[in-house]
Amino acid sequence: MELRHFTLLPEPLKRAFLEWIDPLAGGLIRAGLTPNRITTLSIVVLLGSGTAFGLSELRLGAALLLVSGLFDVLDGRVARRGHMESQFGAFYDSVMDRFGEAALFTGISIYFMTTSGQRWPVLGLGICFASLSGAFLVSYARARAEGLGLECRVGMAQRAERILFIAVPTLIWGAGRRGELLLGILTVLMVLSLITVYQRIMHVWRITREPNAPAAVPLAAGSTPAVAADPAAKGT
Repeated sequence: MELRHFTLLPEPLKRAFLEWIDPLAGGLIRAGLTPNRITTLSIVVLLGSGTAFGLSELRLGAALLLVSGLFDVLDGRVARRGHMESQFGAFYDSVMDRFGEAALFTGISIYFMTTSGQRWPVLGLGICFASLSGAFLVSYARARAEGLGLECRVGMAQRAERILFIAVPTLIWGAGRRGELLLGILTVLMVLSLITVYQRIMHVWRITREPNAPAAVPLAAGSTPAVAADPAAKGT
């Protein structure tokens, strides 16, 4: 397998999880919940996660992060199964994802800066900023490619991987002794995000060199990339 196609979560596992939550998505559709409402609920929960991290309630923050991630998947499944796909829904979901990530890393930064006994508060703040920047670059690389009409859903540290990588160890072990575990998690996440950006750059470079590569969609001066119209396509 080429590096650009390597991912931490195998595709069969992702497909199995999506099939597992399909009944839940069906229940939400019957309850009258729209994808945009589920997206909003996901962000509210994610804001609660960031707040919990900032208040040093790390396991609560990790649990809320997992719940938010579940809602983040469900909004796309509800949109697809309920035939409620829309360009605004895709745009809203993408923007709220970035807002939620900023809130999450802000809360973790506050934890490092305010918790007594932390050995490296400034280093923790710097790693949080670098991890957030890496997450934004991962998302922007895909958005920019798709704005040019190119598929770009590759990478080892997509959104689902980032959520699990932070939430699961923190839920089990907390921050570790004096915060070293959480700091290590964020450091590895930062590196994985940069590798993912590299994977996406190489992926776009490869497909644009193919004989039948799609022509790039020109953008007007000062405009921004288009947002993929399929809100069910998660994994930014």
